[in-house]
Amino acid sequence: MKATAVAPANIAFIKYWGRRDAKLRLPYNSSISMNLNACITTTTVEFSPCYHADEFMLLTQNKFIKSSLELKFNELEKERISAHLDRIRDLANIKDMSKVVTINNFPKSSGIASSASGFAALTLAATAAAGLDLSEKDLSILARFGSGSACRSVPDGFVEWLTGDSSETSFAYSLYRASYWDLRDVLVIIGSEPKKIPTSAGMDNVTTSPLWRVRLRALPQRILRIKEALKTKNFVLLGRIIEEDCLEMHRGMQTQDPPLFYWNDKTRKIMEAVYNWRKDGLAVYFTIDAGPNVHIICEGKDEQRVTGLAKTIKGVEAVISNKPAQGTRLTKEHLF
Repeated sequence: MKATAVAPANIAFIKYWGRRDAKLRLPYNSSISMNLNACITTTTVEFSPCYHADEFMLLTQNKFIKSSLELKFNELEKERISAHLDRIRDLANIKDMSKVVTINNFPKSSGIASSASGFAALTLAATAAAGLDLSEKDLSILARFGSGSACRSVPDGFVEWLTGDSSETSFAYSLYRASYWDLRDVLVIIGSEPKKIPTSAGMDNVTTSPLWRVRLRALPQRILRIKEALKTKNFVLLGRIIEEDCLEMHRGMQTQDPPLFYWNDKTRKIMEAVYNWRKDGLAVYFTIDAGPNVHIICEGKDEQRVTGLAKTIKGVEAVISNKPAQGTRLTKEHLF
């Protein structure tokens, strides 16, 4: 009863910010994302009568730590993981406790969707270890209970998460496979420390922003526009919509009560650099999730130029170049 899964983080082109049902993690709006091949979580789960309680081990192997080091989940994270394992135990009709070992190759809890890749990997590894063989749709729904954006890391490539009108109709599916379009997400790391306000907590006050309903009204048409950009591979249109949605979401965060300011001076410096590069003829756009780090979106042909420019910016800790990635999958390379 042991299984291991690998899951990608994802970057939202159309953002998810706010839940109409916090318990079921149902979003106010549909969202669209791209899976990231260089930001992944690997998780091994084993159920056994030998364990008297769920055991957790978190490893990190990334640009900032040269070797694997044992870290610790905080108590809230442990509770979320155990609750998710309980859902899977109930589905599989088993009582055994588990051992969970997880490793990220990118910074955790710093606004790079580590909860998305983490709960996607946990969901597939735990269901497989428990003897369940769920469809992609059902895996996506189940992963959503752990972390809303985790549902988007389950399918391949370019993904839409449907808001739905119930738990059964709110799931993610693949719009296009990873090989469909040679895009890049050049992730510029300027803050690898865990953020002070987690995404889940930040969403609690989304409706206090006067801009919240304005964004919701604009999103259906924006989603149609970005789908057209994806269908026709219109990069300029895609980039404009990505930036538009990013800036609108952060304006909403900044006008919540209390306000949320995930950006810092380095974030703004990179945003300004992207604007300047574009003025100079480089087709490049940015987007930012709930954290200070900046995702620079370009086409594959411009990857080397963009990464080179990004590395010259003062204060940048690391640059991670991502291609579109396949979704969550099983592997035989267990962590223990």
